[in-house]
Order: sequence, then structure tokens, then C-alpha cells
Amino acid sequence: MNASRMSKRGLNVTRSLAGALGNSALKFNKKAYEAPHRSYANVVYARNSIVEGVLYELAHTSEIIKMDPFEGTPRLYSRELFEIQTEEGVIPAWVYIANKALIDNQLKPERWYLEHLLAGESFLSAEYYKQLRQVECIEGGSSR
Repeated sequence: MNASRMSKRGLNVTRSLAGALGNSALKFNKKAYEAPHRSYANVVYARNSIVEGVLYELAHTSEIIKMDPFEGTPRLYSRELFEIQTEEGVIPAWVYIANKALIDNQLKPERWYLEHLLAGESFLSAEYYKQLRQVECIEGGSSR
């Protein structure tokens, strides 16, 4: 949810807005390929739950291809189209979903990684932001 991270990755973002995906939950259960002792975020089905986040509108639809190498698509994550609820109504958007072979529910994210998600605070409800802040992390490590 870190806008500066999107910019560093070369995406041409024209605007961003808050979004919510129903019947879903954010889990930190995707094994990091380069460091299997830690996890990354993953969206999973969870009835009556909501994932909040930032919806980035790209200058061109082809811009999403620039993001795929960072997400390891199609091997580590698949890119799937979901309907995201926004203040402007429902907007279809790409969401990265972890490969099931890489799921490990015993792992935790490193603090630097969680900080990228917390950078989207202005797009999140106070309750959701508080939940994110309470995610147990591995301290240390280095960002990429």
C-alpha cells in the first residue's frame, strides 16, 4: 500500500483511492521465495470479512505487467480480477493471490514489510489499520 514503492517499481499511477474486497481476509501466509523463514501478504476467502487497501489507477491497462515480476507472477502469485468496493462504486481491479504450494500458516512477516502496508494508513479505516499494527512480525531483515 506504499505509494512510493509503486513509483520505484516504475508504475505510472494516475490516482489512488480506498478499496475493500468483501468475503476476504489478509493473511501473512505466503512463504517468501528468497527467505522461506518469513511471509508475505495474501488475500484469502473469508466469509463476512473484508480486506481494505489502496486501489491504484494506472495510466494504461498494460502498466500492470510492470508489477508482475515484483510479485513473481505467474509462479509465486496469480493475478486475478476482483470487484473492489470504493466510494465511487464497484471497480474491477487486479489482486495478487499466492500460489497454494507456497502457503505456510506458521510464518510471520518481517517488520519492514508490514511497514509498507501501514504506509497506506490514510486509505484504511481506523479499525483495520489498528488490526494491521497488531500483526506479529519478525524484527530485523532488510527491505527489497
